[in-house]
Amino acid sequence: MSVSLWCMEEEQEEGQDQGFLRAQWDPHASGQRVIQRLLQAETRYLPSPLYTALIQRDPQRREELTKWALEVCCECGCDEAVFPLTVSLLDRFLSASLTLSVSPFCLTAACVLLASKLTESDTVTADALCASVEYDFMPYHLREMERIVLSTLRWDVAAVTPQDFMPHFLSSLGEQRDGAPDSGDFLSTLRRHSDTLAAMCVCDSRFLGSPPSLVAAAAVNSALRGLTTEGPDQLAYMATTLAALCQTDLAVLQYYSDVIEGALQERLQNRGRRGEAVGKDEEVEDERAGTPTDLREIDF
Repeated sequence: MSVSLWCMEEEQEEGQDQGFLRAQWDPHASGQRVIQRLLQAETRYLPSPLYTALIQRDPQRREELTKWALEVCCECGCDEAVFPLTVSLLDRFLSASLTLSVSPFCLTAACVLLASKLTESDTVTADALCASVEYDFMPYHLREMERIVLSTLRWDVAAVTPQDFMPHFLSSLGEQRDGAPDSGDFLSTLRRHSDTLAAMCVCDSRFLGSPPSLVAAAAVNSALRGLTTEGPDQLAYMATTLAALCQTDLAVLQYYSDVIEGALQERLQNRGRRGEAVGKDEEVEDERAGTPTDLREIDF
């Protein structure tokens, strides 16, 4: 067996920062052993049941902050892993303190900054985050808030999110399609759709407290349904595979997938009504909608 130590890297996709390279996905760093480690770790980073109950009773403020965090991550060109980690840090901090800081947006920006430092080589700057709120807070405020978050979380900030499970689940599904002529394009499209649905779940307080593995598996399963490129038998087999990977019952996975599709339908309908209000002639189908590939197609 030939082994190469050559570091295989690739350019960023069009529209992203071209100033650095990204290492390619290593299939050897995947498999059931890695998934099992993630499953064991994910329970450490779930918010408390009390916090979950309080937020689900009155979710408006949290959804406002998560929507703002998503906008900032998109404007700054952050990696797709930054946003879910940002919200995880925000939820865990609020779960530990059960009080909202004097400057909620400064707190959210500090979580964005920490998440960017953990997942990106070219991180978002404190000045860019301050500029996003027209300098309602200054960089030294942001640095102080960053220290408060780190102290509250005891520096345990490398949380497990749905994004951590996504490549492993897709890799397992890809193995089932080996030899298919469209395998590469199919997995690439499936990844984009799944990322969009997972981001929607992170914003939606109904999924707060749900295991990241289950959210990731349900997002992938919903994306498979929306693509409608597979037959019923193949879809059922892939759903069974996803349920086994995240160690949950198939009925639970299907339930979460249905909730995701319902939430997606609501947002697409809201977007359609908003378009009609400004004079656009848009129609929203009542049947199951195909999953969009762009976050801008969903009204968060």
